[in-house]
Amino acid sequence: MTLALAPVPAVATESAFLGVERSLSGRRWMLREGDEACSMAIAQRHGLPDAVARLLAARGVAADAVGDFLEPTLRRFLPDPSHLKDLDAAVDRLVRAVRAGEKIAVFGDYDVDGATSSALLLRFFRAVGGDIRAYIPDRLKEGYGPNAPALLRLRAEGVAVAVTVDCGITAFEPLEAAAEAGLEMVVVDHHKAEPRLPRAVAVVNPNRQDEPSPHKQMAAVGVAFLLVVGVNRALRAAGWYGAQRPEPDLRDWLDLVALGTVCDVVPLTGVNRMLVRQGLKILNNYGNPGLAALADVARISEPAGAFHLGFLLGPRVNAGGRVGAAGLGTRLLSTDDPQEAKGLAMRLDAYNAERRAIEAAVLDAAVAQIEGAGAVPPAVVAVGEGWHPGVIGIVASRLVERFHRPTFVIGMDGALGKGSGRSVRGVDLGSIVIAARQAGLLVNGGGHAAAAGLTIERGRLADWTRFFADHVTEATGATPPPRSLAVDGALSPQAASIALVQSIAQVGPFGAGNPEPRFVLPQVRATWSRPVGDAHIRCTLVGSDGARVSAIAFRAAGEPLGTALADTASPTLHVAGTLRIDRWNGTETVSLRIEDAALIRGDGRIADRSVTLKS
Repeated sequence: MTLALAPVPAVATESAFLGVERSLSGRRWMLREGDEACSMAIAQRHGLPDAVARLLAARGVAADAVGDFLEPTLRRFLPDPSHLKDLDAAVDRLVRAVRAGEKIAVFGDYDVDGATSSALLLRFFRAVGGDIRAYIPDRLKEGYGPNAPALLRLRAEGVAVAVTVDCGITAFEPLEAAAEAGLEMVVVDHHKAEPRLPRAVAVVNPNRQDEPSPHKQMAAVGVAFLLVVGVNRALRAAGWYGAQRPEPDLRDWLDLVALGTVCDVVPLTGVNRMLVRQGLKILNNYGNPGLAALADVARISEPAGAFHLGFLLGPRVNAGGRVGAAGLGTRLLSTDDPQEAKGLAMRLDAYNAERRAIEAAVLDAAVAQIEGAGAVPPAVVAVGEGWHPGVIGIVASRLVERFHRPTFVIGMDGALGKGSGRSVRGVDLGSIVIAARQAGLLVNGGGHAAAAGLTIERGRLADWTRFFADHVTEATGATPPPRSLAVDGALSPQAASIALVQSIAQVGPFGAGNPEPRFVLPQVRATWSRPVGDAHIRCTLVGSDGARVSAIAFRAAGEPLGTALADTASPTLHVAGTLRIDRWNGTETVSLRIEDAALIRGDGRIADRSVTLKS
């Protein structure tokens, strides 16, 4: 087996890989490079295949850190919960609530991070004898985050302390109202904070402005797990556990932590990578009835990885909140009844199909609006009457993929609009939204660097659009940088083997901060192709030596990429994508998930910097 990868100099080259300055999707291909000496040291010291060593070096993994990277453990990477400001105060209040039998409520967001955080707290406090319930606000009726009427209802029903998860850091007025009513609040969040903090017993957030914690990239479910570790430790010290009340094994709930972490698209580095790596081991045992039922309806028939969490399980957990049944995800993930789990999973699967149809309609309208306005601006704002607030975030993500611009999609409903934004590298959306709210342009808003949400008055749309554009231009320059596609090397179809894919899997789990290896199959042709599913193109790629590999390009029909793949008489292509193992009827084959391609011009030879490695 051979794998063609470019040797890596100490300083990255600026030349386009294989000479591809502009691909069919308009991107410049750049080689993801690391230190060649480090790569050789990794291979020799750890006995790893050359290809894997190069991938590790390209991701900045030092030779002496390879062991921890490949097998991250809780003991090595989980920080002491007490290092976070206010966490000990939160632990003290919740331990007192458990021991006194006080009613606790978890107030969660309706996305996957919120649902997993809520389910984690429900499972833990039930296991230790706590009296806990969950409240998930209706996206359409109540909007995002804590609201005073809901908190006051919880207090009237006897709740003594409420824990917000994945929300609450900017809920100043609602939490003030709760405090005045005697409801004690604990905020567990990870979104951007202002200098001012909400009124609460404790505000636990690695992104507090006065927080020195190095773990600012954790998802809310990761922060919630640290809270659980802290409470469990305190209960143990208080002698709470015994023969009649055994101490729970917190590792059993790492499947929830992994799901929320992957779906919130936080960097899979350090503690996040450890939580996902360990959580996948738990998840694949399917001890959680909700996750088992969800895997069944999603037709997952192979060991689940980060891809399955992000693209198959996560969207279904999200679906209820997006179309008006906000609490279903939390109920599914916290139930121990397999029959209830089966019914909830089927409902969420149906809602997910409904969500896709709504999303497609809004996306088509947004694309038409943007392209109809002429040149795409540095910052994109798409606004529509009645656009469903449950899909605007997904549509914003699709628009970023298409236009490579920071984007907000706003659905208007009367005098107010709900907006959701997604960003590109170098543009911190959360900070921009907070600044706009402080400037009086927004009714509400917040978020983090990659994603944010807002509520805006109709009359402020033009002001917000200018404000957003000015801040994006300040961050990126008047002319946005050209789009690029990072690749890890060139690979022949013959070398795309199961053994290679299994070897590469050691570098996973893949996601933000630890990108999945992307390879180029040079000088191939699509000798067979057909449309499948929702605008996808399935094809067979054949190299100059006759070796073949099956491939699929998602949502490519009607795009230049899809047109080139569908034309079996088309010129030779360089094709870029990621490798997978497809399992069907007991057989395993390798396939390429195509992300981009370039028509070959000139002699089409691989650049003379490339070499052939044995792996």
